[in-house]
Amino acid sequence: MGKFSDFVIENENADTAMLMLRGKGRVDIDIELAVSTIEVRRKIRKKVPSWYGIPELAYPLRLSGEQCSSEATAIYKADIIRRLFPEGNANVADLTGGLGVDSWAFSTVASSVLYNEMNPTLASSAERNFRLLGKDNISVVSFRLVPEGQCGGHQEKTAGGILGSFRPDLIYLDPARRDAGGKKVFLLEDCSPDVLALKPDLFRQCRYVLLKLSPMADISMIYGRIGRQCREIHILASGGECKEIIVLLDRESEEECTVTAGTPLSVMQFGYEELRNAAPRSLSSADSIRPGAVLYEPGKALMKAGAFNVLCERFPLEKLSQFTHYYILASHMPESGASGDSASGHPVVSYEGLPETLSSNGKFFVIREVLPLNNRNIKDVGKRYPQCEVTARNIKMDTDTLRRKLGASSGGDIHIFALHCDLPESGDLLLVTSRKSV
Repeated sequence: MGKFSDFVIENENADTAMLMLRGKGRVDIDIELAVSTIEVRRKIRKKVPSWYGIPELAYPLRLSGEQCSSEATAIYKADIIRRLFPEGNANVADLTGGLGVDSWAFSTVASSVLYNEMNPTLASSAERNFRLLGKDNISVVSFRLVPEGQCGGHQEKTAGGILGSFRPDLIYLDPARRDAGGKKVFLLEDCSPDVLALKPDLFRQCRYVLLKLSPMADISMIYGRIGRQCREIHILASGGECKEIIVLLDRESEEECTVTAGTPLSVMQFGYEELRNAAPRSLSSADSIRPGAVLYEPGKALMKAGAFNVLCERFPLEKLSQFTHYYILASHMPESGASGDSASGHPVVSYEGLPETLSSNGKFFVIREVLPLNNRNIKDVGKRYPQCEVTARNIKMDTDTLRRKLGASSGGDIHIFALHCDLPESGDLLLVTSRKSV
């Protein structure tokens, strides 16, 4: 390794402001590039571990580390391309290259990749990094992508102008999701470049367009803006947060749009109309909410997909209320002589047949206590469980207010829920639960 990578490794945990101050005037290394690289490496240590393991890679722009795809989501997108072109002979054009993580992943499933990035410094760095990563099937160019009729400078080109003689089978775009003032935007037409304005030109170049959109974007908005050419919507979450929405556009699509939601390693797929038309299975009796029963909290990707009701049609789940997206796992009475909770007269909860994707994309909790939600019970539960997690949904207080009233600090295995139930005899409930592994 050279001086640059040695410096990066030796100072990976150092105060970068002090490094800049002490490094002024150095001629043996580019101190600004080194400091930027150290800061980006900190961001990608868990996000892109394969790149973090190569200290020779250089990152000139700090923001690129924040905005780049994770290794897991980049591989997920590459798998979409692999599914479309199982022979591995696709040409893929990444017209908003950024740090280059997506192009790197695409290169493993495509015969050739064209990477375009409007920032020439970032493009030059990416070209060097691709070589160090052993990727010789990625070509690099640097232009600003604009819709037809809007070219105003020599660095601005339409999709066709950027592609030149490159004939893509799929074009990938990750539009910037902030306006000129730095404010986050979610509508397709407010992103840069404007995907809707580009769409006619993109479809003249190839059949498929793959988009990475804001995790805050609404899927009804996405489908409504794109129309029948919206073939697939993928909603990916990790660490309890929705990370990316990926949309596959197909110029020739005539099938119903599918919505796939989950983590990069475990997803559930729904039809778009299935999500819109599903009806919930409501609780039939307050007896379902009892000690020993199991509460299910869907993950963020399922909620983003709008799978509020379809879960009840696919799985033995009953919904607490129309607007409380928590569910009781349906139970059954054991056969005569069977062991379990039958001695207490309670049904036995069965996990048999539940797919792993349900637990991978949500949490199960065993209910320990069921109490009416009132100040006396809140005070009593807070005294007995001074350390717990807290959630309030669809009631006249938020989670922070409930936590203050409980006087609880975060931690431990206990989770206190305050939830509304549509059953007249139940109303607002205080549930003391503990995590359940399935």
